[in-house]
Amino acid sequence: MLWIPFTIFAAFMQAWRNAFQKKLSQDVSSVGVTLARFLYAGPLAVIYLIFLYQFGSADMPVFTPTYGLLILLASLAQIAATVLMVMLFRLRNYAMGVGLAKSEAVIAAILGALFFSALLTPLAWLGVFIGGLAIWLMANPAHLKSISLPTLVTGLGSGLCFALTTLWVREASLMLGLPFLHSAAWVLLSVILLQTLLLLVWVVLREPATLAQLWRRPQLTMAISLCSFLGSLGWFTAMSLETVALVKTLGQIEILFTLIISARWFRESLSRRDLIGLGLIVVGAVCVILA
Repeated sequence: MLWIPFTIFAAFMQAWRNAFQKKLSQDVSSVGVTLARFLYAGPLAVIYLIFLYQFGSADMPVFTPTYGLLILLASLAQIAATVLMVMLFRLRNYAMGVGLAKSEAVIAAILGALFFSALLTPLAWLGVFIGGLAIWLMANPAHLKSISLPTLVTGLGSGLCFALTTLWVREASLMLGLPFLHSAAWVLLSVILLQTLLLLVWVVLREPATLAQLWRRPQLTMAISLCSFLGSLGWFTAMSLETVALVKTLGQIEILFTLIISARWFRESLSRRDLIGLGLIVVGAVCVILA
């Protein structure tokens, strides 16, 4: 059950990261906002890894070509997922789009069962689908007829990419065969370094002005990097201990934190549909924990 506090912590940090990203996306391109996730996260990941080896004994990892391929695939998928999510901030049907992106848990459960031997119990499946129903309800299905094709494709594409990211990250972590904290830390560092390199090359070649825009917003950029690092640390560690579908279903309590932040920071009120959806998320989370 150790994966539960890591998941809750990750969900809390991700809610704050999304809030900061939404604010930054008003002035910076989607790729620039994505780069802000990783820009300062690399040094933090190195410090954390050194800390682990100072206070806990573990072997050094053996990196295989298969591990490298999984890291590359996970890195590219997470970059794509984040870019698509930031694009949702600029679309009209934002709530519906985010609801579609949060189909990640259901997609991860299906792909995990089909291709990653991550089988779930009937109670766990019930929790996954209740959580998915909750997110769909909170996205306001009444707007389904008015949803645009770009929003539909962007939202589902983001959910698919996030699901693939987490599945590949878990496979890479299990492959190292180290204590779960050390495995998660090595995978986190590998992914962050590769993503930072790829995005920096892209921005320098295609959007050089973006670096100046991020430089003029140091506090917001640092806040996004810090929340992203801490959130990813929680996710990667939890997924080293439990299947992706269960972690992501419980992680949907991120919506609770997001609504609190929206109410306090963006002055947005909660609707009856939001409260019902939150109740269903709790029910889904309980099913997952009992499973």
